[in-house]
Order: sequence, then structure tokens, then C-alpha cells
Amino acid sequence: MAGLSGSGSPRAAALPALDCAFVLSPLGGLMCAQAVLGLLVWTLIADTTYYLHAAYSWVMFVSIFFWIVTVLFFMTYLLQLQLKFYMVPWSLVLMIFNTVATVLYITAFIVCAAAVQPTSWRQWDYNRRAVASFFACLTMVAYGVSTFFSFRAWKGLGSNAATSQVTDHA
Repeated sequence: MAGLSGSGSPRAAALPALDCAFVLSPLGGLMCAQAVLGLLVWTLIADTTYYLHAAYSWVMFVSIFFWIVTVLFFMTYLLQLQLKFYMVPWSLVLMIFNTVATVLYITAFIVCAAAVQPTSWRQWDYNRRAVASFFACLTMVAYGVSTFFSFRAWKGLGSNAATSQVTDHA
């Protein structure tokens, strides 16, 4: 009868555990901010006649691509899947991803801000594009801060090697 209890079932062991502490960490909080801000950027642009202006296609590509990848990384860390793929240098992967995202969001912000025309024939397009430029700037800053934290994690800064050796051998 002990094998019929719910806590000992194979299903419970197969489900990944949620890492709620990750959401409260700087990396998790920044990933949440990047996802929300990136979503705002591409939905605001998508609600305009962006297809009439080639510059906004670049902004749409950057914002949607990095939004999808950020959500995938967030789910990977939330479900602790990075522990199953321990051979991947996750800190290096995140640092490279955040660096590329920062650089491409810089270009997307500049393109988006430069393409805003205050004399647009549709006032709501102007408002949405201007606000999208603002959120693109905030998203760029969020990826820049994530790059800084990813670099520190990759280099191992912020941890004390002496205390980690003491706790490993104790």
C-alpha cells in the first residue's frame, strides 16, 4: 500500500520543481522586466502601420526575437532545466545573449526613435511609436544591466573562494 501514496508516485518525481527564488533574484527580475518591456515594444509597433516603414520591420524583428528567447531562458531557469543540461556553460551563454541583445536593442531604439514622425497623418501612430521608442530605451537598459550581472556571474565575482572551499570540505 505504500506504493499507492501520492508522494511516492513516479509522476511527482518527473515534474520539474519551480525555482521561486529565481524570480526574486536580480537575473530573474530583470528577465521579467525584459519580457514585459519587450512585449510592450512590439505590441505598440504592431498596432501601427509599421509595414509602410522599413525601419519598423527591424524594430519588430529585434523586439519579437529577443522577447521569445528571453521567455525561453526565463522558463529554463524557472523550471531549473539548466541543472539537467549541466554541460552547457549557462553563465557564458547568458552573458553573450545579453550582450548581443543590448547591442541590437541600441540599434532598434535609435531606428525607432529616428523614424518617429511628429507630422504623421495618423496621430495615434505617432503616439504609439513614440511610446514604443521609450520602452525600447528601457528594454535596452534592462539588457545592459543584465549584461553587467551576467558578466559578474561568468567571472565569479561576488563570491568568496575561501568560504566556498571551507564549506565544500566541511
